[in-house]
Amino acid sequence: MPIRTRLTERLHLRHPILLAPMALVSGGRLASAVSAAGGLGMIGGGYGDAEWLAREFAAAGNQRIGCGFITWSLAKQPHLLDIALDHKPAAVMLSFGDPAPFAARVRQAGIPLICQVQTLAHAREALAAGADIIVAQGGEAGGHGATRGTFALVPAVIDLVQGESPGTLVLAAGGVADGRGLAAALMLGADGVLVGTRFYASAESLAVPEVQQSIVDSAGDDTLRTSVFDIARKMDWPDPFTIRAVKNGFTAEWHGREAALMQTQPAEAERYQQAVASRDMSVAGVFAGEGADMIRDIAPAGALIDRMAVEAETLLRRGAELVE
Repeated sequence: MPIRTRLTERLHLRHPILLAPMALVSGGRLASAVSAAGGLGMIGGGYGDAEWLAREFAAAGNQRIGCGFITWSLAKQPHLLDIALDHKPAAVMLSFGDPAPFAARVRQAGIPLICQVQTLAHAREALAAGADIIVAQGGEAGGHGATRGTFALVPAVIDLVQGESPGTLVLAAGGVADGRGLAAALMLGADGVLVGTRFYASAESLAVPEVQQSIVDSAGDDTLRTSVFDIARKMDWPDPFTIRAVKNGFTAEWHGREAALMQTQPAEAERYQQAVASRDMSVAGVFAGEGADMIRDIAPAGALIDRMAVEAETLLRRGAELVE
């Protein structure tokens, strides 16, 4: 029997699994595949490109999907939210910044508002903004995040939400890459999970093969949190957010020497862009999480959803038998 939670009921899903709206990775085809398999796919609005956004909504076809934005970047191009709302998404997710300036527009459109948080202070901001769903993201996550671990952050956010807004759902993110992570999140009291890195290495991902193979070949021990890739990309990310990525020659050269990197930023930025274009993984960043240990193939998103759901169902039944 499929796992039923408040999330599956609220968003009319078969499985309590959401695709993380990863910038330039979670496109329409991937979001559509996740939704078709019973989860909710969300395209990654990222740093903002109106043409890309329209193209990826079109690529999703008639499938019901959501959309996510980097909040501090959306503030520079607020019209992108209007483009997303015009497509009547199943949900809008805001991450990395105060959601308040955009929350009212999302809620007035009758669309569920998802806010990703990394601390209890962020969670309080999300509640104040009227979030329908809060994603508690642990530092194990790939890409941008902060430092608190998933296993402790999720129940802390749940306790806060239950005391202040019991109707608000809480999802877990960070290190969830298979059914064990889904089952563990549910046992922590979460209503479901948001999954990124596992879908990064999926058949429908927009990631190039070299990046996907790097994820398959990597382990969690091969990753670190750093700001060097943001400096190389000339992206001024606010505190406390850093990016978790696979270690490579670029991190070996510059991690811990960020001030020196800033001094040579123009030249290193050009070098970085050339590496991305030539798919040189010794310099270009692979933004994977600690869940890389559990990723050993590049599979269709639908198959990944099925695997995750079946494994979680089996584990939860086994756990129930232990207390009979």
